[in-house]
Amino acid sequence: MALVESNSFQTGRVAPNFSLPDTVSGQTLSLAQVSGKHGTVVMFICNHCPFVVHVNPELVRLANDYRVRGFGFVAISSNDVQTYPEDGPDQMKQTAEQMGYPFPYLYDESQEIARLYDAACTPDFYVFDSDLHAVYHGQLDDSRPKNGKPLDGHSIRNVLDALLSGNPVPAEQFPSIGCNIKWRH
Repeated sequence: MALVESNSFQTGRVAPNFSLPDTVSGQTLSLAQVSGKHGTVVMFICNHCPFVVHVNPELVRLANDYRVRGFGFVAISSNDVQTYPEDGPDQMKQTAEQMGYPFPYLYDESQEIARLYDAACTPDFYVFDSDLHAVYHGQLDDSRPKNGKPLDGHSIRNVLDALLSGNPVPAEQFPSIGCNIKWRH
């Protein structure tokens, strides 16, 4: 696995639309259907990446804390399942149910949506305001597997709190770090 940082994503850019199958409900969901009144968090994750496995508990806490406050959350897996079968839709559903994901876990089989977002790694986080304009792209927090730093989601929590209070989103944004997305060749 290659360790990579997230690519840049221009602040103010409108969220690319999508319509993807949810591995849990079996429904096809669009960006509009998962968006929240105050903003939307789009997460590119997968099942096998140790960086995602590490942050999974905080993804659940974060979504549970902020969905009730008017934010939409969605996770998308775009990995090539021919090479990484553990990231396939059946396994995605199992992971979502085991972790108690309070958000849809969508499968981007064509990898088109990952390319539209210029996603590079898992996990990769995007926060959009109520008008679906990008306000943040970067890390969940400073915690990484085995670095001893608290898993608290502070980087994204600060952004969501700013959106709720009408304050400016923190200008300093640190890239996410994780496994590269497994592109089809």
